[in-house]
Amino acid sequence: MYNYLTKEAIDKLKEEIEHRKVVVRRKINEDLKEARAQGDLSENFEYKAAKRDRAHNESRIRYLEKMIRTAKIIKDTISEDQVGIGKTVYLKFPKEKESEAFNIVTTIEADPMNNKISIESPLGSAIYKHTSGDRVAVKSPEGQYYVEIEGVE
Repeated sequence: MYNYLTKEAIDKLKEEIEHRKVVVRRKINEDLKEARAQGDLSENFEYKAAKRDRAHNESRIRYLEKMIRTAKIIKDTISEDQVGIGKTVYLKFPKEKESEAFNIVTTIEADPMNNKISIESPLGSAIYKHTSGDRVAVKSPEGQYYVEIEGVE
């Protein structure tokens, strides 16, 4: 499976990896050193917490490196009036009277609670490359529904 990412998203991942390797590792190592100096490690909460933090940090670094390794770099070559990455789309759902704005983003930037939807999500993939005025069928786990694209910015 590929992770569809833009060059900018990959650069952000690389920045986070570098931060975790340089800054976060150093802080965790200092915490471990302080905790060891307190003596008995079997009942030392600070030591166990620092080890847990180290494991979490290393796990996150491995995850991010794998995301970069398996990434398929995408370049959005769509026209101004089409739905694409980095654009805001105004959608009208048939049962609602108001339209709602969504930002189209890559997988790692997705945040559905803040209306940032991935181009790989059911809604994102359905509306991708469509234009204003299009009525699009969206296939989701809950069943098929329709949306109308009211605008693309």
